[in-house]
Amino acid sequence: MKGEAKKILQGNQLAAARLIRLLEDAEPKGIQILKALYPHTGNAFILGLTGPPGVGKSTLLAHLITEFRQRDLKVGVVAVDPSSPISGGALLGDRLRMRKHTEDEGVFIRSMATRGHLGGLSKTTKEAVLVLDAMGYDVIVIETVGVGQDEVEVAESVHTTAVVSLPGMGDEIQAMKAGLLEIGDIFVVNKADKPGADDVVDQLRLMLDMRTGSDNEWKPPIIKTVAIDGQGVIELVDAFSAHRQYLVETGKFDERNVEREYQFFRRLVMEMAADKIFDNLDDLPAYNDLITNLITRKVDPYTAAETLVKGIQCKI
Repeated sequence: MKGEAKKILQGNQLAAARLIRLLEDAEPKGIQILKALYPHTGNAFILGLTGPPGVGKSTLLAHLITEFRQRDLKVGVVAVDPSSPISGGALLGDRLRMRKHTEDEGVFIRSMATRGHLGGLSKTTKEAVLVLDAMGYDVIVIETVGVGQDEVEVAESVHTTAVVSLPGMGDEIQAMKAGLLEIGDIFVVNKADKPGADDVVDQLRLMLDMRTGSDNEWKPPIIKTVAIDGQGVIELVDAFSAHRQYLVETGKFDERNVEREYQFFRRLVMEMAADKIFDNLDDLPAYNDLITNLITRKVDPYTAAETLVKGIQCKI
């Protein structure tokens, strides 16, 4: 156990890949190793790259890695992919996405399947980020699966969220307002060489101007890029750096760390508590009667849940 943790702290990528696989499969051994690694985490700058399908996130990310490496920063990537309906594994392999970086020891790329988890992330994204953090990567990028407005979960997992759009989206920019526009720290208009790019910038700027906030709050920049040839990538990395500096100077960097850890802790408590509760209920007649009444619609799900919680509270 200690040997595996030591290998990961030394940056062993094979050991890290094995651990992430154990965590994806919810193996107790993996959790024990992660417990040993946890005191060595909390140092990485964690970025989220999100946006609707087809905006070029993966191509943009490949150039971002190059620019971060030119600045002598080690980069870890968690690329969340759709799940195979047969194997449950990621449909897109990391070598297909960012092939040229696979031989760079300063880069570690891990594709993870959503496995039915909503919100644009894999259920074990947070665990994978902790592993990369413990390995000493300076920057960790989470690329979401690309399901559009439902990807707001990424904002709870990172320090800085970049939302990518492109010309020709039309009404989709309006649809983003209730979701992605609310969580973005940086906005990227990719394929900016296409007609309509300036119109998208104007739409985004208009919507961002409608966001309320104090004069001292961060004003999200809008960066135009052409990911296929790397245009605008330097400006985007500069924007990431500027936002990090803003977070550190205002104390919000530590605040976001605390919030991330609290949400992770809360998720684990909810999962463990639910498992423990239902494991102990199966043989209770009152519980079986409650489920029967729910199935036959003699009681609604809300009332059934309230009844169950009240019963648990009485026993605590």
